[in-house]
Formats: sequence, structure tokens, C-alpha cells
Amino acid sequence: MLTQTYEGYIENGQFYPIGEVNIQGRRRVTLTVFNEPIPEQKETSQAEAWREFFEAVNASDEEVPETFERVSFTREIPL
Repeated sequence: MLTQTYEGYIENGQFYPIGEVNIQGRRRVTLTVFNEPIPEQKETSQAEAWREFFEAVNASDEEVPETFERVSFTREIPL
């Protein structure tokens, strides 16, 4: 029987693996919880920026359109 071990942490009932997980299909698992808290991980600047973006979108009272106008960021436009 081949076994795999993954390290991670549980927060609010959700398991977050540290590193890549490669599990195919439905598998039986055993989860061992250690009585050792781990330090909080600081958000990366990108994750923090996305979180702030979505918080701002959700806090906005503007209606979000179903579709957006297609744009080209490499196209030059007169100012």
C-alpha cells in the first residue's frame, strides 16, 4: 500500500496544505491534528491587493455589468 503525507494547517474547519497536493480520485485519509498552533502567515502583497480589490468591489453600490467592453492594453490612444 502506497501512502502519501501532506503537511498543512486547519483554520475554521478548512484544511490548507503547505505545498503541492497530488491526489487523484476519491481516497481514504487519516488526519492527525497536533496540539501545536502555528504562527499566522502574512498575506503576500498580491493576495492582499486582490483581497482589498474584492472588498472594494463588494462594498461598491455601483451595478456590475454582465459583460465588459473588450480592451487592448497595448493599443495607443490619443490623450
